[in-house]
Amino acid sequence: MRTSLVTAIAWSIAFAIPGYSALAQGHATKHGTVNLQTSCSERAQQFFDNGLALMHHMMYEEAEQEFAAAAQAAPDCGMAQWGIAMSYIHPLWGERPTDENLQKGKAAVEKAQQQNSLTDKEKAYVNAVSQFYENWENTSYADQLKAFEAGYKQAHEAYPDEVEAAAFYALGQLGTAPKTDKTFAKQKEAGALLEQLHAKKPDHPGMFHYIIHAYDNPLLATKAVNVSREYERIAPDVPHALHMPSHIFVRLGQWTDAVDWNIRSADAAIRQSPKDVVSMHYPHALDYMAYGYLQQGQDKKAQAVVEKLEAAVGYTPTFATAYALAAIPARQAMERGKWAEAAALPVRSPESFAWDKYPGAEAITHFAKGIGGARSGNTGVAEEAIMALNKLQKQLNSSGDTYWAAQAEAQQLAVQAWLAYQKGDKEKGLAIMREAADKEDALDKHPVTPGAVLPARELLGDMLLLSKKPAEAMLAYEASLKISPKRYNSLYGAALAAERAKDKEKARSYYLELLKTAPEADGDRESWAQAKKFAARK
Repeated sequence: MRTSLVTAIAWSIAFAIPGYSALAQGHATKHGTVNLQTSCSERAQQFFDNGLALMHHMMYEEAEQEFAAAAQAAPDCGMAQWGIAMSYIHPLWGERPTDENLQKGKAAVEKAQQQNSLTDKEKAYVNAVSQFYENWENTSYADQLKAFEAGYKQAHEAYPDEVEAAAFYALGQLGTAPKTDKTFAKQKEAGALLEQLHAKKPDHPGMFHYIIHAYDNPLLATKAVNVSREYERIAPDVPHALHMPSHIFVRLGQWTDAVDWNIRSADAAIRQSPKDVVSMHYPHALDYMAYGYLQQGQDKKAQAVVEKLEAAVGYTPTFATAYALAAIPARQAMERGKWAEAAALPVRSPESFAWDKYPGAEAITHFAKGIGGARSGNTGVAEEAIMALNKLQKQLNSSGDTYWAAQAEAQQLAVQAWLAYQKGDKEKGLAIMREAADKEDALDKHPVTPGAVLPARELLGDMLLLSKKPAEAMLAYEASLKISPKRYNSLYGAALAAERAKDKEKARSYYLELLKTAPEADGDRESWAQAKKFAARK
């Protein structure tokens, strides 16, 4: 079913031919053009360039293979060791390298430092990455990322005309940008630098990729539309490059684009996955694909994505994989309001996956089960979910993962709110639900996810609507739409709330927006039928 890494193998074979030049043969456009000349041999440089381009696309495993090939071609190539060390660092993925990879990275840095042929510029790059690995055994991951940023800031200041140093400095800024800063100050600073570089180097992969990440937020997303639509020009068959534009499309509610790009990304990822292993880029693309389908009311197509996820075996253990495995089935149940189905979701599925490493992802399933249990009257499931979320929150806090600990806290509060409401204490439920929404809204979404599995602010709108407070509900839904434009359920909720608040003009506007957003929704969605019925009135 899956083939080997066709592109990587083709390049490796080509580079094995003496005198072969990737640029001369016109292959640079497969991954883009990078700009870091090393003191290594020509053959090693070719492997190095390919690895560097893949690293900017965040195809880290494939990049490491190319850097290893460069080291084999030229054992004295210190920059090949720099590349190996860099390939283990994933600043935006939300997970610290394993101890094994930290040891490998540290060893690669030390090997690079031992090379006598390093130029001063190369020493600056090696010094930059070395700061990430320094005393890693006793350093928190947050401080390691700060050291990464500081290292490349030094390299950038020492060599201001070096595109690669500037790109990695910008990446470091994005990796340390606080999730609670809704002004997105560091993202703006990094984005401005990257845009300047992009104007000078329009085919550089890092500029496309990191600009999208810099502007992947509600305030700045429109600034990355052109870059997103142009990305495939330099990397038409790189799975993560085909996925990245959907970060911006999701922020703007451009669901058809989000789905289409992730269909292509998933196809490339599965074709290029090694035998018996599924690349993490495959489930990652499926998550965004399912989310896009659900926002268009295309539940059957979303269910087909769930089935694709379940059919594949041998998933690569990464946080992005864990997140998709938990989020996709949870989304499928909760977005459709199938609360009993959500309550019945299996925990830690598939069982063979390394769930112990990813408590933040596991929390998603308990959140879905808890909300599903509370809203379907299964209080036992809801109570079990609260206990599980409390345990996972403590585990995340103790490990220093404050972002996902805060998310688990908001999820736990949301379940507590709906359980209180279901038991008849409506005011308590509303108070706790408001607290949950405030906590979740204080955090920007993580780059690994297209959005909350079910936004707390939207859940607050649901509860207010059930409490016969339509005007307040409408405000909650509208607040949700500011963060996540054109969300199906928030549009429907706002329309229904406006209708019950006797604001016919606003109700009509939201119903029409819903029909425009989901023109081909499955006919069995009651909300879609209600929207059509209201819109048909004169």
